[in-house]
Amino acid sequence: MQHAHPAAHAPEHETTTGLDHRKLLMWAFLGSDCLLFGALISTYMIYRGRSLAGPFPNGPEGVFDIPFTSVSAFVLLMSSLTMVLALAASQRGHIRGMRVWLIATALLGTVFLGGQFFEFTAFVAEGLTPATNVFGTSFFTLTGFHGAHVTLGVIILLSLVVVSLRGGLPKEESLTVEIAGLYWHFVDIVWIVIFTLVYLIPAPLPPHAG
Repeated sequence: MQHAHPAAHAPEHETTTGLDHRKLLMWAFLGSDCLLFGALISTYMIYRGRSLAGPFPNGPEGVFDIPFTSVSAFVLLMSSLTMVLALAASQRGHIRGMRVWLIATALLGTVFLGGQFFEFTAFVAEGLTPATNVFGTSFFTLTGFHGAHVTLGVIILLSLVVVSLRGGLPKEESLTVEIAGLYWHFVDIVWIVIFTLVYLIPAPLPPHAG
């Protein structure tokens, strides 16, 4: 008598929740990261209008270049689209297409990082550094921490390309690409929040200012 292999009914990586344990761990990590970003964003919002020390006649936020940062934000948002296309190609078994879209996503992320580096350099030239005032400390900590997440995401995406070149990402392993996509979309969503709160909503001036 032949018996069905257990793996045919219970996938190797599936948990009692019905989710793959790797995907569950990623959701848990993103949940903890939400708390961390929440704390950083809250700290920034508390202190952003309370420290005007430094060579900023219109407040520290006067050094922001909204059009430039808007372009960087658009580039990062477009990378979410290319990430979706990479996953779709992986699920269809189009490995070459998956590689192309993964590389495109990584390149867009790198362009965003280049824009952030240029922006930081411009801010330092204007006299705004992490040591200038509380605003500078909270701003550089928040945006720099997000930049570190984008950097990690780019490394993950390029690593997937290398793995696929070695035959390690067949159609059956598309979940690996999906998990990387979850992380990347999270990074993009966090930037939408940061961009809106930091760059688009003006900070209230202290009562004595004005």
